[in-house]
Amino acid sequence: MSVDQALMNQLITESAMDGVNVDNAGAIIDQIDIWTSTVKTKSTTGRGSSKKLELYGVKKLRELILDLAVRGKLVPQDPNDEPASVLLERIAAEKVQLVKEKKIKKPRKYDSIDLNTVPFDIPVGWEWARIEELGHDLGQKKPDQMFTYVDVSAINKELGFIEEPNVLEASDAPSRARKLVKKGTVIYSTVRPYLLNIAVIDREFSPEPIASTAFAIIHPLNGVSSSYLYRYLRSPSFIEYVERVQTGVAYPAINDKQFFSGLIPVPPTEEQHRIVAKVDELMTLCDQLEQQTEASIEAHQVLVTTLLDTLTNSADAAELMQNWQMIAEHFDMLFTTEESIDQLKQTILQLAVMGKLVPQNSNDEPAAKLLESIAKEKAQLIKEKKIAKQKTLPPITEDEKPFELPSGWEWERLGNYSYVFAGNAFKSADFNNEAGTKVIKITNAGVYSFIETNDFLPFEFSEAYSQYQVLEGDLILALTRPYISSGLKVSICPSNYNKSLLNQRVAAIRTLDATGFTFLFLQSPVVLSHYKQRFGGSGLQPNLKMSDVTDLFVAVPPKNEQLNIVRKVHELFAICDQLRQRFRGSQEMQLELTNTIVEQAV
Repeated sequence: MSVDQALMNQLITESAMDGVNVDNAGAIIDQIDIWTSTVKTKSTTGRGSSKKLELYGVKKLRELILDLAVRGKLVPQDPNDEPASVLLERIAAEKVQLVKEKKIKKPRKYDSIDLNTVPFDIPVGWEWARIEELGHDLGQKKPDQMFTYVDVSAINKELGFIEEPNVLEASDAPSRARKLVKKGTVIYSTVRPYLLNIAVIDREFSPEPIASTAFAIIHPLNGVSSSYLYRYLRSPSFIEYVERVQTGVAYPAINDKQFFSGLIPVPPTEEQHRIVAKVDELMTLCDQLEQQTEASIEAHQVLVTTLLDTLTNSADAAELMQNWQMIAEHFDMLFTTEESIDQLKQTILQLAVMGKLVPQNSNDEPAAKLLESIAKEKAQLIKEKKIAKQKTLPPITEDEKPFELPSGWEWERLGNYSYVFAGNAFKSADFNNEAGTKVIKITNAGVYSFIETNDFLPFEFSEAYSQYQVLEGDLILALTRPYISSGLKVSICPSNYNKSLLNQRVAAIRTLDATGFTFLFLQSPVVLSHYKQRFGGSGLQPNLKMSDVTDLFVAVPPKNEQLNIVRKVHELFAICDQLRQRFRGSQEMQLELTNTIVEQAV
């Protein structure tokens, strides 16, 4: 039985036995495929993610479970339970006694709760209260001996317990180490509360535990479950309250008074325990759904990678067509994520630069003739002092060549195949952002896309520094941190930047083939792999020297074939972009549907 089916069966069975909440269980059961298939593309990793994907459906399912729980819709009410009103009376009396005995401070005074303004309706037997009514803090002290320090880094915020606290000497105590806690205490980080650094002190610590002042502290009184309180603090209802009252932009926060004045729905004590048990069960099933979905996503990625590798590893055109036919038969199943579409684009580029994307024509003038023509053109430009003379570059060794080229192709150094030059270190005082001669800086070099900015130098600099002029169609390559995970920071100078000046930390590559093939080659996995192998290992990003650019090897096809390759790549990329748009539209619909299901369920 699959995890999905186990979850469905459990919810159906329990709902039928309870005789209540069948509609809420149905909201989860009927849309189980939505919960498990709804993913959201993101740029960061975290819990519930598979690299660039967030398992949005499972995340919303977790939120729905908590929301149903704190609204009294997840487990049935038992009329034999002592009502929450009696519980609140008893703990209020207990607090009065504790204040009288000077064990706790006198609580703050708040306005009475207006039942017309509470967030939602609650079942019979429940009561609304302020968080402070349910417990108290344990005071503060400056550490005077060795102690267990509970700060944000000590929390396992996903599971809500203290995982790795530090034991410190009193002399090493941070100034924030002041708040006393003990087993059963709930701690809530009031700084950047969206991070949900919330936990229950789940055991006795020795030496004495002391928490950071970054936490609001509440130690529940008898009859109030720490676990229920913890789950409410993570619920969408309380998160919405916090987002409404927090202040600050970079580091939003709430103060203790805002925290303790927050409203909380209070079930009878026995129902609190039933809610906690049910939430734990369902969260465990969510974990299993998450693992199952992540495994499915990973398997899909492996399948796509394996099948696309068969294309680049094809021995000849006949085998390539045979392998492509196998992929084409399952196209709609394979290319269903942004990552798989990106993989397809990279494979297209790889095939293009290996000479496997379009057929060779034996009548084409071989690349050796093209290279001779380019060498003569460069020599003439140097003679006319239109470009600077460049040093002689070493021949490409057999070890450097990443693959065998088709007949008529040649390997060549980028510095021989094109004109490459670096920018000038213009003084920052000469720049302005209003008018003058446009400047190309490292910030303009996007990943395959030129980024326009408002950077100018005085008009007279255009002639004074003409040797640093960039022309329309020149390639712009970042020399500092030249690549990220998505590719090389190389782009084409647009027409409105023609005759702009090149700043430092950027190289310009003036291609002399005028086909666009060199730009495709620089986008290919071959180049990114070359730079990563050369500068990788330590994980550090390189600062490229000009020799790292001029010495780069490039594959050079016959000129006619270059034009055919560029045309074919653009055609196939257009199809990939259509696939991406279709996927994003489908993803947006799934996200909207998931959110609608949640709204209807509660």
